[in-house]
Amino acid sequence: MGDINRNNTVILACSSMLLHVAAAQEKMKTDFKVMELDRDLHAEPQKMRLHIMEALNRLPGRMKTVLVAMGFCGGSWDKVPTARRIVIPKVDDCITLLLHTDDTLHSNLKQIGHMYFRDCDGGKYSIEAMKDKICREYGMEIGTSIFGSWFASYTNADIIDTGVYDCYAEAYVEEAQKNADLIRCDLDYVAGSNRILEKLVSGRWDAQFLVIEAGQTVVERGLGLCDGDGSQRRIW
Repeated sequence: MGDINRNNTVILACSSMLLHVAAAQEKMKTDFKVMELDRDLHAEPQKMRLHIMEALNRLPGRMKTVLVAMGFCGGSWDKVPTARRIVIPKVDDCITLLLHTDDTLHSNLKQIGHMYFRDCDGGKYSIEAMKDKICREYGMEIGTSIFGSWFASYTNADIIDTGVYDCYAEAYVEEAQKNADLIRCDLDYVAGSNRILEKLVSGRWDAQFLVIEAGQTVVERGLGLCDGDGSQRRIW
């Protein structure tokens, strides 16, 4: 069990995880302050890394522990120095984080050929929005060709059922189906959970977490957080 104090602990969360962070805090009866990291920066891990370091540097001196509600996300946390204790799940990204359903350590749970949908993947983060953007930029014909090449290897679109949001709601399923159709994938559900975030905020930091003490540097190498198993990274 980790030693945490609400007065000197903060959660640093990717904006894509805010609903799940709130649910974890509600269930575990914690109320840590949450600092948000812009998910748009995932497309460029070096920019996200700078964003992370800036966020850490802005924290008040009294904040001694940072609970990280995200994965390593393309190396965004690699070689990040810290003057505070950092607790981060040993997962390659937020998709794998939500796919965990038990206490077994897995750095990457994504399957080859599968696109994963969450509560936060609508609107400007939807596949439809991605296609519209690329077609505006390159024209309909070239844009459609580029879009098709990006998703050519995908066969399945899986909605992650974490129990935190209503992924069976008619409106949600309709949008998910529309986006699955755009990439010619079969739509289905896959079991997930909010277990890792619940453990994170409650101090149950077991083998699924990396705890970096103040004065050390977060290092990704050696944790198995790579694509060595053949799994695909998300496009955005």
